[in-house]
Amino acid sequence: MTTSPLADARVRSAAELTDRWSTLLGEDGFGARSLWLTWFDADGRQLPIVVPVDDLPALPEPALLVGLREVHGSVVDDQLGGAGHLALALCRPGEPVVTAEDERWAAELRSTLDDDAVAGTWSLHVAAAGAVLPLVDGWGR
Repeated sequence: MTTSPLADARVRSAAELTDRWSTLLGEDGFGARSLWLTWFDADGRQLPIVVPVDDLPALPEPALLVGLREVHGSVVDDQLGGAGHLALALCRPGEPVVTAEDERWAAELRSTLDDDAVAGTWSLHVAAAGAVLPLVDGWGR
């Protein structure tokens, strides 16, 4: 887990969230697949943590998705007063285009996070070869 120096700068739109991920993830690209998590409060302030989950498989596994949902619920309840935005970045080697595997991650995350039991909103970006692309734009839902 790392601490973000951008915690006080508000994010107020989907485009600003894409820019934030670009700043946080850098331009070097990734040699392995990882999923990065961070949260924003209702005012668009990022919590001062960014959590990378490394060594992910090409396709999501149920245990990982259940764990992600539990962590998200705990952070929202304990740190964000019951509502907040979960920002996810799927980082991987390869070309900076959305692939079928990326789409599968998005579909599995939707099935895990899109219901009344998950407080707040969530979004997903793909980071590859130094580029960051929005895949699920859940900002402001």
